[in-house]
Amino acid sequence: MSTQETVRRQAGSVEETALKLDSEKAEQIVDALNTDLAATYVLYHQVKKHHWNVEGAEFLGVHEYLGEITDDLEESADELAERAQAIGGVPLSGGSTYEEHAPIEPEGEDVYGVRTSIENDMEAFGVIIESLRDHIGLANELGDYATEELLRETLETAEEHAHHLEHYLEDDTLVLESATN
Repeated sequence: MSTQETVRRQAGSVEETALKLDSEKAEQIVDALNTDLAATYVLYHQVKKHHWNVEGAEFLGVHEYLGEITDDLEESADELAERAQAIGGVPLSGGSTYEEHAPIEPEGEDVYGVRTSIENDMEAFGVIIESLRDHIGLANELGDYATEELLRETLETAEEHAHHLEHYLEDDTLVLESATN
């Protein structure tokens, strides 16, 4: 625990910055960015768990791809947090804080089969995609075009990953279901 006696910036506060975004608008944008930041980190930890625990004939490909997803999620989280800070906000931090503010439920500690894991990841990506779309509209409506662009780029990456995960769940595979077929 910190021994610092004074708080420089209180969580949940928004201050004026050189970017000159109206404080009311900045508060709305910071709230949206923090929601997306929380969701991104909740999904990051879920996908990382799947990356560590994946097994089976397609292990290597799935393991590597889930690693790529976590790299992209970590980068997106960093960009969302930095944007929130740049417009005067305080980015959320901490596992329980993320879970409290995320629009997705964390999967839990148990290990599931690869298909169930990927289905859970796709479902979480779907929620994040919807949130990002709403927040793109909000940023546009409030005239924060830089945040709008950042969210569009984040959305594009999220949609790409959801689409690729969907392919893993298709029924066409090179792996034989049983040796007797």
